[in-house]
Amino acid sequence: MFIHPILKSFRSLHKHPSPQPDPSNLPNSSPSPITTISPTHANIPPCTMSTPTPYKQIRALHTPRSITLYQAYNHPIASAAVSAQSLTASPLFKTTRMTWIKPSWAWMLYRSGYSFKDANQSRILALTMSHEDFLWLLSQGVVSHRSPEEKGDQGGKKLGGVRIQWDPERDVKMERMGYRSIQIGIPGGEVCERWVGMVKKIEDVTDKARELKRVIDERPEVTVGVLKEMGLVPEEKVFEIEDEEVRRRLGMDWPVEPE
Repeated sequence: MFIHPILKSFRSLHKHPSPQPDPSNLPNSSPSPITTISPTHANIPPCTMSTPTPYKQIRALHTPRSITLYQAYNHPIASAAVSAQSLTASPLFKTTRMTWIKPSWAWMLYRSGYSFKDANQSRILALTMSHEDFLWLLSQGVVSHRSPEEKGDQGGKKLGGVRIQWDPERDVKMERMGYRSIQIGIPGGEVCERWVGMVKKIEDVTDKARELKRVIDERPEVTVGVLKEMGLVPEEKVFEIEDEEVRRRLGMDWPVEPE
């Protein structure tokens, strides 16, 4: 009987199967364990939700010991103050008059028009005080607009002592922000005389304000980050007020006022 060669080969293989290799001589062929990526190690960007700025908060350029505030004066007062490192160096500076200081660089720029607003605000001075003296000043504060609880029968009386105002904050491009910035009014008389002695350093920052205005005018798209790198915007951080009595006097925890 004729048997096709292919079929003959198949029968031969079936009768004499190829020997199986000795498992002990095989390389380790166990499958590699499946690597899983834990969600904590995955390349997922972290949540970057920012905390809203509190409605009333003190932000300032400060070190562990000192804080910087600003006020604008005319040329004679500013020149004498910087030269002598004393606000009373010029007879034109009157301790009998109220003067307003503020820790916000942007609000100082807004108030003085980058020092171009008028002759009496043509020089911007940075005034450095100690934390202790600044907190004492705040402890004497009375908010200009009293809360309903504090008005009572005193609503029509003239407020005395250090005056506190919370005005809408601005950015360095004069845009209005959704929170407030503190202004501190120092009354003429004994408090003002004491305050001028608290100022430890006086620096003229008028040129910085004017250069900032020039850069913004020429480059409207410039960011605050770039302006900080240029040294035209200080790094203002929160100045914490932990004393509950001082917070109450400043009205920091009152309900948000309607805009």
